[in-house]
Amino acid sequence: MKRIRYGRITAIVTAGALALTACGNDPASDSGSNDSAGGDTAAASDLAGTLAGSGATSQESAQNAWIAKFGEANPDVDLSYDPVGSGGGRKAFLDGGAAFAGSDSAMKDEERTSAKERCGGGDAYELPLYISPIAVVYNLPSLKDLQLSPSTVAKIFDGKISKWNDAAIAADNPGATLPDTGITPINRSDESGTTQNFTDYLSKTAKADWPYPATGNWPKQGTQSAQGTSGVVQAVQGGEGTIAYADHSQAGTLGVAKIKVGEKFVEPTAEGAAKVVEESPKVSGLPEHDLALDLKRDTTTDGSYPLLLVSYIIVCSKYDDAEQGKLVKAYVSYIASADGQKVAADEAGSAPISDSLRTEVEAALTSIA
Repeated sequence: MKRIRYGRITAIVTAGALALTACGNDPASDSGSNDSAGGDTAAASDLAGTLAGSGATSQESAQNAWIAKFGEANPDVDLSYDPVGSGGGRKAFLDGGAAFAGSDSAMKDEERTSAKERCGGGDAYELPLYISPIAVVYNLPSLKDLQLSPSTVAKIFDGKISKWNDAAIAADNPGATLPDTGITPINRSDESGTTQNFTDYLSKTAKADWPYPATGNWPKQGTQSAQGTSGVVQAVQGGEGTIAYADHSQAGTLGVAKIKVGEKFVEPTAEGAAKVVEESPKVSGLPEHDLALDLKRDTTTDGSYPLLLVSYIIVCSKYDDAEQGKLVKAYVSYIASADGQKVAADEAGSAPISDSLRTEVEAALTSIA
C-alpha cells in the first residue's frame, strides 16, 4: 500500500489531486486553516507539526485530494494517510500509531471500550464524512448491461450460482444473451469495511439466501480473494467471468451491475447513496457526538441505492497532546467543509454530506479537548 503524504519538503500525491482547483473557504473558524485551505491567496498558516492517519482504502482518492488542498494552505503540517484497510486503520488508531482512522464500518463495542484508554478517558467520535455507493463489478465483455436482485447477488457470492446463464440471472435480465461462462466471485482478503457493508446489505435484503452475519472478514472459506480495493479491482480485470464488490469510485472500465430496489433496477450513484443516509437513524446508545449510522438497507425509496458505504473519520474527543488535537480539528474541519466535500466529490465521485450532518460534525469537532 502506498502512503499518501504531504509535508513541507515533499508532496507525494496523484497528479489528479494536485490539479484540483476548488478553493477551500469554509472550515471551522478555529481550525487553523485560515478560511483558505487550497485557496489561491492563502494567508500564512500558524499550523505546524506531524499528523498521521490510517485506514480505509475506499477513502484513498479522497484523501489524496484532501491532503493536497489542505497542504497548500498549511505547508508546515507533515500530513500522511496510510490506506491499510478499515480494520488496520482502527487498530493503528487504538494502538496510538495514528491520530485518526478512516473506517468504512463503525467500531465494535470492544473497540469503543479500548478507545477510552486511547483517548485519555474520553470517547472516540465516528464522523461520517465519505459517502459512496459500492458497485458490483464484473468482467464479461459480451454482457454490457447487467441487472441483479439481492437474492441473485447473495447466491452468486455464496457459490450457489456458478454460471452466467443461470436461470436466476436470466430472470433478472429478460431478453439478454447470457454466456455459458463460469462465475468467479472475488472477495476482500483483509478485514474490510467494504466487506462489512456488503455483507450487511446481503443480510438485510436477502435473508433467505445469505446465511451469514454482517462482518468485516469474509465469512465463507475457500473463496478467491485479494488485498484491498485496488487488489480486488485488479483481480477482476485479470479474469473473464469474475465478479466482486468495490467502492464505485474505483470501478474504472469494469462492468457495473444495477441492483434491484423495490421493483426497479438502480445503478450506483452518489445521489442514490445520499438518499439512504438521509433516511438512516443514528446507532442508539452512543455518546452525544458519535455519529455512527444504522443504514436503512431495505429502503424502497425511488432513486435510492442501499448498497453503499459510509466511511467515518474516527477521532478522539480528548488528546493527551494538545497540538495533535489542534491538527486533527483543523484537518477534519476542512474535510467536513463544503469545499472539502466538493473536492472529494470531484475526485472520488462521493456524495457530499448534508448541511444538517455537517452541523453535527462541526459540533463534535468543537468539543474536542
